[in-house]
Amino acid sequence: DHFGSLSEYDNYIKLLVKTNCIDNAKKIWWDIRMHPFFQTLEFRICDVPMRVDETIALAALIQAVTVKLSKLIRQNLGFRLYRRILLNENKWRAARYGISGKLIDFGKQEEVDCVTLIHELLSFVDDVVDELGSRKEIEFIHQILRMGTGADRQLEAFYQSNSIESVVDHIVEETHLGLTDV
Repeated sequence: DHFGSLSEYDNYIKLLVKTNCIDNAKKIWWDIRMHPFFQTLEFRICDVPMRVDETIALAALIQAVTVKLSKLIRQNLGFRLYRRILLNENKWRAARYGISGKLIDFGKQEEVDCVTLIHELLSFVDDVVDELGSRKEIEFIHQILRMGTGADRQLEAFYQSNSIESVVDHIVEETHLGLTDV
């Protein structure tokens, strides 16, 4: 949910602890939450990508979105907040169809290719990427859009082999890409 302030969020957590719903804030299993012990946001929405370059690209994109939204707030500029039920619909669509599917553009109130919305997101954060020093990492998002996600590549490995064992071998191989021996 949306909280208007940190104290509003803290009061919510205190109520849950006081009423024995949870014993501490680590029991909040949201996609994004305040970390209960560090003064940071914790993003829990992404499954672990198979390649380290993909993980770094997603982390850079999440950082850029966070910085961009923070700048808008500091400049007293707003952005739209959409109902959780709408966000959950897009979350389900993304999980089911991946980047080859369609999501809802709530502003336009129409279905749009996921890739189109990803390009819009990249444009939205473009003005903060250089100050973060993450242009190279963000550019890898374009490579993901060209080669597909890890899920796309796992499905392709299965379609080519019709073997779960081959998919596991593919995952192991992909996981090692971009890593160096220390």
